[in-house]
Amino acid sequence: MTLFYMILPIFVLFCLWLSYRILQKAGVDGRWCLVLLVPVVNVIMIWVFAFCQWPNLRSDVDQGL
Repeated sequence: MTLFYMILPIFVLFCLWLSYRILQKAGVDGRWCLVLLVPVVNVIMIWVFAFCQWPNLRSDVDQGL
């Protein structure tokens, strides 16, 4: 059980780092990844980010949306 509590913070930081990188590439402020730490709001914001218009998408190219 102690191994779980040793690995959990590493996993959480890894997930936050991944989400930060994804948000940066999308053109959104990377600090939004901290929303993942708030229960229920995190699920809602994942859906919001999935369906919102991303600033880094070029408007002159068909994105297939």
